[in-house]
Amino acid sequence: MATPQMVMYDDDFKQLNYILEKLLREANAKVIFLVDKNGQLISGVGETERFDTTSLASLTAGNIAATGGLAKLIGEKEFSILFHEGEKDNLHISIVGGRVILVVLFDSRSSLGLVRLRVKKASEELGHIFESLAKRAEEKEKSGESDFPFAEITDDDIDNLFS
Repeated sequence: MATPQMVMYDDDFKQLNYILEKLLREANAKVIFLVDKNGQLISGVGETERFDTTSLASLTAGNIAATGGLAKLIGEKEFSILFHEGEKDNLHISIVGGRVILVVLFDSRSSLGLVRLRVKKASEELGHIFESLAKRAEEKEKSGESDFPFAEITDDDIDNLFS
């Protein structure tokens, strides 16, 4: 059975952003992105204007996919945490609830230990939100309802619109 289509409402999005903003402050990070495993940016907080967020999101998902391949080669399910250290900036990348990727960019104003500690707590909170979204999607699918806003639009409707 295919994974049900999850729909995020404004309240869900505000909850996610609240957690990301809190993590940004508590980890003394520069920017935080939440990305789905397909490479789509879900949210970003902090100094996001400095980055090509589309590229960052897709490259992060690719990085996770590549290291997932490496993990399988050595008999691991996946590497749930990745760390990249640069001259000025560092990236902490983690998988949240097996569903999304949390990217934390930080510099010397913070430390890897602090980031890991704060990410662990935030990941639990984010995991609960995504678990709730998944349950809601499953319940809608079982009941035959669709939470997907475009579910009732057919190919014929699209053709009629553009003809």
